[in-house]
Amino acid sequence: MSSHKAALVAKLNGILEHELAGVVRYTHYSFMVFGYSRIPIVGWLRSAATETLTHAYEAGEMITHLGEHPSIGIGELLETSQHDIHSILIESLQFEKDGVALYYQLLDLAEKEKSVLIEEYARRLIAEEEGHIGDIDKMLRQPGEIASVI
Repeated sequence: MSSHKAALVAKLNGILEHELAGVVRYTHYSFMVFGYSRIPIVGWLRSAATETLTHAYEAGEMITHLGEHPSIGIGELLETSQHDIHSILIESLQFEKDGVALYYQLLDLAEKEKSVLIEEYARRLIAEEEGHIGDIDKMLRQPGEIASVI
């Protein structure tokens, strides 16, 4: 295996583990929401968990496409015991930013390996994750506030 391919697989395995940790994180958060806004926020968090699992599936498929073995590990699981909605959103924002950074690193590696398939995959996921960051930013704003808070 070339050093570029090995780096691609290592980064994809890191992404797989990060996304699997995200499934656990978003699912846990959905259990911990209370108050008047519970139903829509729980729905959003569970939708995020489902989408994050899809991202994990895709990373695993890319690894096997390259003829390699997907990790059975899971990324860092964070339990801050901060379960108010603001804290959950701040932690979610950081998780999404960390994910975008991983996908940008993957894109750089894919360009070196000249893998259009993985380049396009990384670009699509960067766009999706940046959209999530924008959504969380909007949720962190006060009603009527236009300017970004991040």
